[in-house]
Amino acid sequence: MIRKLLNGDVDRVADIWLKTNLKAHYFISNRYWTSNYELVKEMVSQSEVYVFEADKMIQGFVGLNDEYIEGIFVAEEMQSCGIGKLLLDYIKDKKVRLQLNVYQKNTRAISFYQREGFIIQCEGLDEATGEKEYTMLWKQK
Repeated sequence: MIRKLLNGDVDRVADIWLKTNLKAHYFISNRYWTSNYELVKEMVSQSEVYVFEADKMIQGFVGLNDEYIEGIFVAEEMQSCGIGKLLLDYIKDKKVRLQLNVYQKNTRAISFYQREGFIIQCEGLDEATGEKEYTMLWKQK
């Protein structure tokens, strides 16, 4: 079931955010992610966030800022089970255009977004990490 984030969900969502980033972004210092943990908890509670819940446990979530996807995160043990696609399809139904940034070294995420109809618009540099990234775009047909 996909639903809007509730205040009581913030700790679980932030935990998924941290664990997923540490694993997917092995090329960025763990300290970068852990030092942003409290800020992310604050931001999550003030953002447009939808969670995927199964058996009363949040297994993934997507964060939005208007048409910009801040991220799609799925608990490690539930990855490759279709939850990311379900979350993405859910927000595609709400928006006509979506944009996101993804690190170039995160090839798994790039493949996922391309499979879901996103195209690479341009290349840039994430100032905070010094890592190259792509800006990707999806438009409703």
